[in-house]
Amino acid sequence: MLGILRQKVGAGSSSAMILGQSMQRIRPTTSALRAFSSSAKEMTVRDALNSALDEEMSADPKVFLMGEEVGEYQGAYKISKGLLDKYGPDRVLDTPITEAGFTGIGVGAAYYGLKPVVEFMTFNFSMQAIDHIINSAAKSNYMSAGQINVPIVFRGPNGAAAGVGAQHSQCYAAWYAAVPGLKVLTPYSSEDARGLLKAAIRDPDPVVFLENELLYGESFPVSAEVLDSSFCLPIGKAKIEKEGKDVTITAFSKMVGYALQAAEILAKEGISAEVINLRSIRPLDRNTINASVRKTNRLVTVEEGFPQHGVGAEICTSVVEDSFGYLDAPVERIAGADVPMPYAANLERLAVPQVEDIVRAAKRACYRSASLAASA
Repeated sequence: MLGILRQKVGAGSSSAMILGQSMQRIRPTTSALRAFSSSAKEMTVRDALNSALDEEMSADPKVFLMGEEVGEYQGAYKISKGLLDKYGPDRVLDTPITEAGFTGIGVGAAYYGLKPVVEFMTFNFSMQAIDHIINSAAKSNYMSAGQINVPIVFRGPNGAAAGVGAQHSQCYAAWYAAVPGLKVLTPYSSEDARGLLKAAIRDPDPVVFLENELLYGESFPVSAEVLDSSFCLPIGKAKIEKEGKDVTITAFSKMVGYALQAAEILAKEGISAEVINLRSIRPLDRNTINASVRKTNRLVTVEEGFPQHGVGAEICTSVVEDSFGYLDAPVERIAGADVPMPYAANLERLAVPQVEDIVRAAKRACYRSASLAASA
């Protein structure tokens, strides 16, 4: 912000029945929990996703679920537990191991007004179906001059898990967020999971819903409002998980938990970090990000994906374009290593961002690196 007067932040940068026959590790820190409505009730991310699917299928008979092992096995990660018994094989469809095949069927069903939820056992397997996701689902509304809506959700675990190797560890947030016509959502908490999945299913356009395997078993507090069947979160709106005044940290999915832990460590050294849970990668809540940076004058972005052309790069660009004059330090990007994911556990840890990486970056932004060297 050197060289200009402080200004108030303005508005920001810019305001199945039909198909049936044919086929834990990140515990939020104590202060992080304060960002949620106070309640004794807790819910795992797994149960939040399951309940959201259940309620939307109950409310709308056009909603159906399809994918590998979603029915008889109740989902590879038990997200669809109990749904086959409740809704039957017409609306909970076990598919062959053919992502290209069942994704194409799902897109075709959406063309005709149904609301498919297509589960990938891991989003790495969505590569087999990317032609349907991008060329069929994402582009049809534009190419039909608005005459065709494609109300479909592509969901499943995304990003690194543990010991699953290079082919099963990629983060696809930046991949799909580059495509006009797609919405890309990345829940962190149980509140996110329920509210965003409901929003995705109700949306008239294709939504890529990126979950995280390591978060499925994590429990988060949920309020009575979140548990209400009408609860829904707006697409394209970030959440400030922790307010601060010295540095802005943006993160999504599992990295939000890491950012909150880093904020706790920084607080002990007198650095007040504001943590933003992006929730939505496309559309990106540029208003909230820029408003925060104009307050803190510093930015650290965190993501698991590759650094080049990543989500953090887009955020940094937005801040440089809209809030460059407010920056008191260079922006910092924390991302996964620019290599295929190693299989060895020690190398895997080096390839994904850690809490200490975020702490170091925030201290650099606040010109406190020397203090870190003494305590690291």
